[in-house]
Amino acid sequence: MKVFLVDDEIVVREGIRESFPWEDSPYNLVGEAPDGEMAIPMIRDTNPDIVITDIKMPFMDGIELCKILRSQLPWISIIVLSGYDEFEYARKCLQLGVREYLLKPINAEELRAALDKVSEEINEERKSREHAKSLRERMESGNSFVKEKLLGSLYSEESMEEDAVSALEELRAMGSPVNAPYYVVTDAAFEPVSQGQAISAELALSSAGTVHASPSRTGTRLLVLGDTPEDAEERVYAFATSLSFELERAGLSSIRIGIGDIVDKPGEIFRSFKTARHIRHLLSEKDDEKALIFGTREMGDNVADKKTSAVINEAKLYMAENFAQSSLMLQDVAKAVGMSNSRFSTVFSQQSGQTFTEYLLSLRLNKARELLRTTDMRSSQVAFEVGYNDAHYFSYIFKKNLGMTPSEYRSRYQNQPE
Repeated sequence: MKVFLVDDEIVVREGIRESFPWEDSPYNLVGEAPDGEMAIPMIRDTNPDIVITDIKMPFMDGIELCKILRSQLPWISIIVLSGYDEFEYARKCLQLGVREYLLKPINAEELRAALDKVSEEINEERKSREHAKSLRERMESGNSFVKEKLLGSLYSEESMEEDAVSALEELRAMGSPVNAPYYVVTDAAFEPVSQGQAISAELALSSAGTVHASPSRTGTRLLVLGDTPEDAEERVYAFATSLSFELERAGLSSIRIGIGDIVDKPGEIFRSFKTARHIRHLLSEKDDEKALIFGTREMGDNVADKKTSAVINEAKLYMAENFAQSSLMLQDVAKAVGMSNSRFSTVFSQQSGQTFTEYLLSLRLNKARELLRTTDMRSSQVAFEVGYNDAHYFSYIFKKNLGMTPSEYRSRYQNQPE
């Protein structure tokens, strides 16, 4: 289970990081951040199963972070950290679907108990996804079957604009409102189909009504709702990335996900579907074992493909020039190259073979290794020079990735060419 930690107090993060026996547990601490604003792109990038967050933090507090996670990444489980005088805040977070809360100060035993409890809940939910047959039986009973048919009608060649409006009205009357200012369709294919459909349906069901799934012959079609074009794009790329992650984790193969145009009328949902389907068909021709996710702006003629590659190269250059800034975040780079955060995260990892977080880490660690070999800077100064304000966290990250502390690395490699 991957865990991400958010707390503005260095001493709290260090305490959790150092006192908890991560290496002797089924949990992997994949990252940490001092506030919600910095955490969101890192969470999207690292795909944790569980987020542990403080409530009171600068810039973006835990409540706002919980709201955004519920909106964009509702399948992630949340554990809240709270002081005694912040119980009302914790209760608000519980209303947002938080799994567990812990009162500060916490110890390793309390954290392990909370992680075990949440982990057990997650595993039970994942087991239910594996039972594709029972899920299909549930989907084919009562209102669920009708809903599936109504959603499927949106993707029919024969569907007229008034038919789409009527289908949405029927869904609303059934208690499944799918009316929104903006829509975007995703067409996903995978093998084996039935298992992937179960996973897709469960993930959509956990999206708090923002994603609706219906099965197809080769996989699943997903209707993503958005309040604005930007919101729709953030949600669809975040969902596609998480879906790909879940499918790969379950051992599925031939994962191809096409993302259609963002549209603002029910009658145009079919157009969004057609572009998504066209992209998915093109992806199926690519001889690549890894999962592929492409939208309309990443797919098409060679000019579009070259433009995307140029944008990612521009992003890498920007990162190479700014990685020493501790405040550098994914949203800074995405803005610099004119992409939304979720789209940039997806495109960057696909083009680079590394996530944004992994690439930034490699830049920082490569520079740290150079400074340790060629200078007499103290480790704390090296940490600062490569973008880490917390020297203890720098040492932790360095050892986790290189298998030795900065001082051990210096003793072994100082004044030696690499």
